[in-house]
Amino acid sequence: MAATASPRSLFGRRPRPAASSARDGFDYLSADDVYLDSACQTLRPRPVIDALTTYYTEYGACGDRVRYAWGRRVEAGVSATRDRVLSVLGLPARRYACAFTLNTTYGLNLLLQQLPAGRYGRIVTTHTEHNAVFVSTMTAARRLGIPRTVVDRGADGAVDLTGHDLTDAVVVLSAMDNVTGTVTADLADLVAEVQRRGGIVIVDAAQAAPHALSRLRGVTADAVCLSAHKMYGPSLGVVAATTDLLMSLDASFLGGGQVSAVTRDDFTLLSEPHTRLEPGLQAWGEVIAFGAALEWLAPRLAAIEESEARLAQRLFDGLARMPHLTLFNTAAAPVISFVPARVGAHRLAVFLSQAGIMVRSGHFCAHHWLADRLGMEPLVRVSLGAHSTAEDVDRALDVTSRMMRGL
Repeated sequence: MAATASPRSLFGRRPRPAASSARDGFDYLSADDVYLDSACQTLRPRPVIDALTTYYTEYGACGDRVRYAWGRRVEAGVSATRDRVLSVLGLPARRYACAFTLNTTYGLNLLLQQLPAGRYGRIVTTHTEHNAVFVSTMTAARRLGIPRTVVDRGADGAVDLTGHDLTDAVVVLSAMDNVTGTVTADLADLVAEVQRRGGIVIVDAAQAAPHALSRLRGVTADAVCLSAHKMYGPSLGVVAATTDLLMSLDASFLGGGQVSAVTRDDFTLLSEPHTRLEPGLQAWGEVIAFGAALEWLAPRLAAIEESEARLAQRLFDGLARMPHLTLFNTAAAPVISFVPARVGAHRLAVFLSQAGIMVRSGHFCAHHWLADRLGMEPLVRVSLGAHSTAEDVDRALDVTSRMMRGL
């Protein structure tokens, strides 16, 4: 009896291509593997992998606790990464500090759950937020005993706070949503207006940092939270916040690396603002490797944004021509979501996986917006990265088209 061809082999296998500028740093990728889930986490270029490996094999010690040479090397690498983060975001070191956490969600929660009682009068967010913002603002408002306001966004991602009392408000919102890749319009002006009216702004930059960094630079929010693993770095969270905000926190999540003195019934915290968000031993290797990611990204940023824009348009146009498929996006973006008819999103994602194409299906941690408010079934999301090529997009379009046409 003849062997049955696997679903993947039905669409053919491509030989590994020669290294190209489109996949600079990603030479380990097989042409058979089309990774289109960068909105979840990006792949890591060779210099990042090498930096992490070097830490583990050459000087894998603690920072901030030891006096030997390995520890000093760790401290120098971590300090350099902190400086790079502020530089990349265009934030002045005299006013801002950089702390590292588990991920963006963790950073947002550490800030919101340690805001001092009695200082803030309300929390404001939007309907389109990721659960990391949407749910944590609920629990923060409950803890502080203050109202929480949820506002709409315009089609361009703009947030209109006209008529809302922003005195002592905490405004928490994303700079770019993770469903359609829509960048928040006029973010810098919004931040300035909230601050002028007596509030603070915490920005979820998890998607904007890798895809729209040029739009994020110089936005002087009170805190910017992002994920290194969405910026070609290791699994790591990053918070760049004003020293005023960090030092005002009612620190309740405490441990080693945060205190300078302890008595039987009291303690004294260290004076460095970043320590307010860094209890216990830190992910030293990951922090150092993120510095390598930022160093790798800096000279390529403009080219990556240009490539993503070109590929996003190619992807958007191709999906728009398909039968039995409804785009959720109204315009091309590095993150594109759609609803397939006649076949569920999860089934299509599995079918694509069998052809070596990796996409996301579901509600993408935006359950209130998509499921609760709009009543939508699960969607399929395709998201681009620095490693993405025209061949990747065309292959994804070809396989998706076959499924939509029932072939």
